[in-house]
Amino acid sequence: MNFKENIKRFIPKFALNIYHYKLALLGAFLFGFPVKNKSIKIIGITGTSGKSTTVDFITRILEETGNKVASISSIRFKVGEKEWENKYKMTMPGRFVIQKFLRQAVNEKCQFAILEITSEGIRQFRHKFINFDTAVFTNLSKEHIESHGSFENYRNEKIKLFKTAKNIHIINADDANAKYFLDIPAKNKIAFSIKDVKNIQTTDDGILFQIQNTDFSIPLLGKFNIYNALAAISAAKAYGISLETCANALAKVKAMPGRMEVVSENPKVIVDYAHTPDQLEFVYKSLQDKPLICVLGSCGGGRDKWKRPVLGKIAKNYCKEIIVTNEDPYDEDPIKIIEDVAKGADGRAQKILDRREAIKTALKLATPYDTVVITGKGSEPWMCIADGKKIPWDDRKIAREAL
Repeated sequence: MNFKENIKRFIPKFALNIYHYKLALLGAFLFGFPVKNKSIKIIGITGTSGKSTTVDFITRILEETGNKVASISSIRFKVGEKEWENKYKMTMPGRFVIQKFLRQAVNEKCQFAILEITSEGIRQFRHKFINFDTAVFTNLSKEHIESHGSFENYRNEKIKLFKTAKNIHIINADDANAKYFLDIPAKNKIAFSIKDVKNIQTTDDGILFQIQNTDFSIPLLGKFNIYNALAAISAAKAYGISLETCANALAKVKAMPGRMEVVSENPKVIVDYAHTPDQLEFVYKSLQDKPLICVLGSCGGGRDKWKRPVLGKIAKNYCKEIIVTNEDPYDEDPIKIIEDVAKGADGRAQKILDRREAIKTALKLATPYDTVVITGKGSEPWMCIADGKKIPWDDRKIAREAL
């Protein structure tokens, strides 16, 4: 058990809350409460999946209208034209990092800042001392249940963002949990639904669809990206931006690193961040036009053990070949994690501890008619192992080297 886990185990919850709140206050104080005067509009994106892509979509749309935009996602930091990789292995960085970032954004005279907001981040008050103008809800599925104690607690942490943002709420009406977010008061609420979309087509180059006679063409794989686009378009609508402008901006987006990213065309190799059951099924469904050779694990040793056999079962339902491997075991025995995932595949999975060897094996099995799908880590630059250690890692690089 590492130092942080010992702190959580032996310090009362109220004391931990005070500690986290004071850290948030100190971070804001050190950087001069950068957003206290509302000189910059802050948009917070929360949900289980789609946050990073939605951040990118909204950023591109706002920039299309001439705005200077700052954003944080699990993939990158951006302030105006300057971009740099998020190497913290945290979707929502710590309080000092966020407040420093917001100070940079204000100093650079950005009109908007867009942030991914996580349930763990909210629980640790990382969202405090930030004047959110807009809250966006993408979707909700079971995640971090052991950490929060229940799905309801997990959902309630997400809802706190909406209680903080008083102006604009953007909500996925198709999600089973939408009603909980719609109940929170706001000056302007926009609910979006796939029912608003017509003429959906998926191609090898991306997705095509139509909203109110405006044609959209987004060069990203995965029908699920329509929901991310709808969230971004709805946010743009709240700020008076036309559908035509949204279509122009989204037509220019580039493949998100580690999100349905095509690493090779022959054989077809896709790397994706999917690490929850819903995400994994979305990815497999999007690619099932060809036989799938699937490499997966279960990230976050010690976390959400319930989902391991579920991931294996989903792989069994969609994949021609299944290889279960190591993936951020932290302090847990990686072989135990692999065994838990493989149980769901009912004996159909190969178990290969070395992730590099697992990827090599998948590529050896692939024919020109197959698609190799490597999920769980996406573009993450590290693998987290025991005693708080991290080793450099990149699924995309490993796959290219093996090819």
